[in-house]
Amino acid sequence: MKKNPTFLKKFISVMKTAVLMAVVFYVVTTFQQRNLLSTDKTPAPYFNLATLEDPTERISIAQLQGKQTVVYFFAPWCSICRYSMPNLETAHQQGKLNAIAIALDYQNIDEIKQFTDSLQLTMPVLLGSRNTGKDYKVSAYPTYYVIDEQLTITGRSMGYSTELGLRLRTLE
Repeated sequence: MKKNPTFLKKFISVMKTAVLMAVVFYVVTTFQQRNLLSTDKTPAPYFNLATLEDPTERISIAQLQGKQTVVYFFAPWCSICRYSMPNLETAHQQGKLNAIAIALDYQNIDEIKQFTDSLQLTMPVLLGSRNTGKDYKVSAYPTYYVIDEQLTITGRSMGYSTELGLRLRTLE
């Protein structure tokens, strides 16, 4: 059997490129997340926020105790959120993970309603404040945290994520 040196050179070149891309992706992701809350047994900051559906109803972090939850921070003008939230919604609807979305950096409630209605979201949407964003160190959208049954942060990320990526981050 003859070896094809051209094929081998191309294969090695492709593998080098793939490894380089993986390293760059890891470095960029690590840099982006450097200021987020730690996943080292850090308790999730307290919140007690009004719901979009009924602003007189409130949901506090205490109500998440006993179930692992993805807390997803978004802004209604965020284009990446528009593409990422349907992935979270699908996993939520299928019962594969518990999720809540917290709106930040918005002008008014109608802006959030238009955004969430256009995505046909069924997960709870809460009306966050500047303080909520500061407490969770949100500096870009989307940012999300995985909170375990004891309200401890076990995962964190920012930017686009697929449904599979979200589910993998919730595995213990």
